[in-house]
Amino acid sequence: MDRQTKGKLGEDAVCAELEKRGHTIIVRNYHKRIGEIDIISRFDRYIVFTEVKTRKLGSMVSGLEAVNFTKQKKIVLTADAYLTENPTELQPRYDIAEVTVTRGEFPRITRIDIYEDAFSTDGIYTIN
Repeated sequence: MDRQTKGKLGEDAVCAELEKRGHTIIVRNYHKRIGEIDIISRFDRYIVFTEVKTRKLGSMVSGLEAVNFTKQKKIVLTADAYLTENPTELQPRYDIAEVTVTRGEFPRITRIDIYEDAFSTDGIYTIN
């Protein structure tokens, strides 16, 4: 299974899980020049920007670790672009979803972990 197909498998599973938890999916794969946000949803008083990382069982780097400061900055700047185009009273929240799949030609999902409010904008808007 190629990387793109694996990623879509993970995103589909996370969308289903978020909907089960009461989220309304607004958009998937929102692209701007600066970056992409996998899933944008509405939940309670939040607009949630979710980064999905799909990993094979036993991978060296977890999905959570893969969303480093540089990636977080791109997500926040892309979210800002979305919010500029789509003003809302909802509070932004940044989540990370980690999907674990089996190895092999036909992988199956073994686990979905969603880390709510996984990072903040602290330090991202520093003035140099």
